[in-house]
Amino acid sequence: MNRGATCLLSDTNHSVNLASRRYSQIWSCASIGIESLPVEIETLIVPGLPRHTLVGLPRGAVRESLDRILAALRSTGMGVPRGAITINLAPADVRKEGTGFDLPVAISLLGAERQRPWVLDTSKVFITGELSLEGRIRPVRGVLSMVLRARRDGFSTVIVPKDNAAEAGLISDVQVIPVSTLEGAVLALEGKQTGERPQFHLPTSEFAPPPNSHPDFSEVRGQQFARRALEIACAGGHNVLMIGPPGSGKTMLARRVPSIMPPLTKEEAIEVTRVHSVAGTLPESGLVDRRPFRAPHHTVSDAGLVGGGSPPQPGDISLAHRGVLFMDELPEFRRNVLESLRQPLEDGSIVIRRAEASVRFPARFMLIAAMNPCPCGFFGSDRICTCPPGNLQRYRNRISGPLLDRIDLHLEVRPISADALTNRKMESEPSDAIRSRVLAAHELQLHRFKQMPGITANADIPPGRLEYLVRPTEKARSLLRMALRNLDLTPRGYHRVLRVARTISDLEGEERVSDRLVSEALQYRAVGFYSGVTDAYTSLTNG
Repeated sequence: MNRGATCLLSDTNHSVNLASRRYSQIWSCASIGIESLPVEIETLIVPGLPRHTLVGLPRGAVRESLDRILAALRSTGMGVPRGAITINLAPADVRKEGTGFDLPVAISLLGAERQRPWVLDTSKVFITGELSLEGRIRPVRGVLSMVLRARRDGFSTVIVPKDNAAEAGLISDVQVIPVSTLEGAVLALEGKQTGERPQFHLPTSEFAPPPNSHPDFSEVRGQQFARRALEIACAGGHNVLMIGPPGSGKTMLARRVPSIMPPLTKEEAIEVTRVHSVAGTLPESGLVDRRPFRAPHHTVSDAGLVGGGSPPQPGDISLAHRGVLFMDELPEFRRNVLESLRQPLEDGSIVIRRAEASVRFPARFMLIAAMNPCPCGFFGSDRICTCPPGNLQRYRNRISGPLLDRIDLHLEVRPISADALTNRKMESEPSDAIRSRVLAAHELQLHRFKQMPGITANADIPPGRLEYLVRPTEKARSLLRMALRNLDLTPRGYHRVLRVARTISDLEGEERVSDRLVSEALQYRAVGFYSGVTDAYTSLTNG
């Protein structure tokens, strides 16, 4: 055979191969932190010995998906396409993790095998879901972020597991088709079954927690100073450190903080739900409709607190986003764990860097910390402290100055007297009464910050806007200057005093911040835990 004939035969075989190849394209999403990245799933089937190749940087769960998918196709009687199968997950330079690619890869295989278009336009559809060996579809993480990405990129439809339907239904601008089996997904793409859209709609403004969903402040006897400080903290989103001997009520007070916090706004609820969706901690309703309360044990690792792992997962500070992070026995936490809080407390987010990716998780939480004044717990109380001086200093040094400087309110919680504890006639103010004042102050802040996206509380006011938004009187300015000289306030501490004073003025219903309100704000940064500070504060305010 001459060279020309050989070339002609080669071209003929190439034409035959092109004619016999089968190709399809389906869209899904990959989770990167709480964000989603569109992933194009391409399937090519050509004649040849049976083989299955999955490319595009798949990780463990994605590499194993082919075995689940082929078993599901056989179990449902749809059959396995014959030939050499190549599946590409693009973009190929991003690692793909999770089981959500099972269903879209199966649909892509069926689309390549049937070689006729689906009735539903798959170029405008995101698909996700995990397959069982029998063809049932299990829920996956990160569906809410996927639906938000679909809306942003102009995709009109998402096909999701039935158990994720309520979560996906929070976004009203995208058609949601919930399916429970592989056959149901195929019927939906063929236009024979659209499923029932989940009947769930976000309220127009805020979520009110159900009554009696948290312990009530009416159960707390005495502790008026601490109650007032926690009211201020909840009204403005400020961080709190409570210092007192064992049994003085620190943990009891902290556990009741959620009962007086303002409700989540619609935007905040979406933020919180996205985090919990990625973490796999969503409630059955598919929506986190109340502020989170996280209380990690002091043995928690830095990855458990701030997030980490491979791929990175949110930690307790992100799961407490827009809620409360309660850290009891603060000095018992490891030093590296405590120091990892410094950036989130300042920025409201945490960046986790790995060799393969950099992930940002939101972490705008209200820190409530509690600690004893010394290792035995009785320094400064009526009981005798048995701690040697060296142990006392080492105990206090476990908490660094930069971390303390990021906490707005420092409280001494003293033991309640026997008379107050046993007096049945003494009634404490219930949470509903405190919460009504907190809500009124919160409404003022929402109105104040309506032109500042992402800011909903006084604790979030940027330094450049403090003077304009706080508006202290001349007497208040004079007192602040004295405080800077005599109390050794850092610039950060000075800014935090201004924010606390602004919150107190909102609770009092005052437009300007007076010297009286600044004096109260300074009081919460001057506790007996710091030698000489209380005396300096007393002489300052009396002078």
